[in-house]
Amino acid sequence: MKLFFDCRYTRTQVHDGISRFTASLVEATAERADVTMLISDPEQLNLLPELPHLQISAPTSAREPWVARQINPHRPDVVFSPMQTMGGRGRNYPLILTVHDLIYYAHRTPPPDLPALVRLGWRAYHLSYLPQRLVLNQADAVATVSETTRGLIRGHRLTRRPVELISNAPPTVEQPRDASADPTRELIYMGSFMGYKNVESVIAGLNRLPGYTLHLCSPIQPAQEAALRALADDPGQLVFHHGISDAEYRVLLRRASALVSLSQAEGYGLPVVEAMAHGTPCVLSELPIFTEIGGTAVAESGVQVVPGRDPDAFAKAVRRLEQPAVFSRASGAARARSLQFSWAESAAALVTLGERLAGHGRAGGH
Repeated sequence: MKLFFDCRYTRTQVHDGISRFTASLVEATAERADVTMLISDPEQLNLLPELPHLQISAPTSAREPWVARQINPHRPDVVFSPMQTMGGRGRNYPLILTVHDLIYYAHRTPPPDLPALVRLGWRAYHLSYLPQRLVLNQADAVATVSETTRGLIRGHRLTRRPVELISNAPPTVEQPRDASADPTRELIYMGSFMGYKNVESVIAGLNRLPGYTLHLCSPIQPAQEAALRALADDPGQLVFHHGISDAEYRVLLRRASALVSLSQAEGYGLPVVEAMAHGTPCVLSELPIFTEIGGTAVAESGVQVVPGRDPDAFAKAVRRLEQPAVFSRASGAARARSLQFSWAESAAALVTLGERLAGHGRAGGH
């Protein structure tokens, strides 16, 4: 099967969630199918595997609704996009679109790095579910990364197309951290600084944890950094990395007490399962998706869920991990749960779906 994989949302220097999902899944899929990556910037190849690629227009370009004109001549058997916005007009191939979450219907502020015109369109797009329905029904199938999001898609009747689970997964970690070794009093936050991420509540919890350091790993605007520093009783407890290499991140994950997030909405939470793969416990907000990812690890405290606006509960959850026996049990539970997710299984699901669609031909194009 000749599968074209849309990699145009891949970053050029440091992965975000969509970028890491793309790079990990395309690499695993290439072991099962003839894959060609679609890119819009050669610098994206910095974070992608060495595979055949085709450069086309950017996904935010005015050419996007008719992007099939650039793809059709290459005669793919199926095209997969890790986002839901890929243009489908005039295509001669089956198309799979991906919905990661429905966050922006409740939190409509778009990512600040998008062009002004795209941000305006983003807000308009999320005023009702109708635009989403029109886009998704252009596809032949819809993929999503969690049962939580699949339930929301079905509940809001966003598409008539089949909704397939192609889950996020952690990288392969051959040897997790030593669960019997005392962790450092460090906490890790890996994620954006958009309002719904609720980083302010993490800092409020940190104010109840003297002696702890919070590593904020992602790039951040200077004004946002200053605002967050102003919330800390001791700004020295905050370490802003402004983007972190995979190697540095792994070192942090293997020594810290926990990965933390008090986000108000998530479609999956890839940093959570990545931390768990190393045997690093997590302290998270009470979101259905975090409970889904944590599974048995929640019951065994590899993942602790607390009210997202309760800094005392957050601090108590972190303090529990100071007990060696508690930490060791939590580390083992987190690691065991992470092994139930794999990019190989997700790639297998994608290839099975693609082969089914390719066998049926172009069913939903316009």
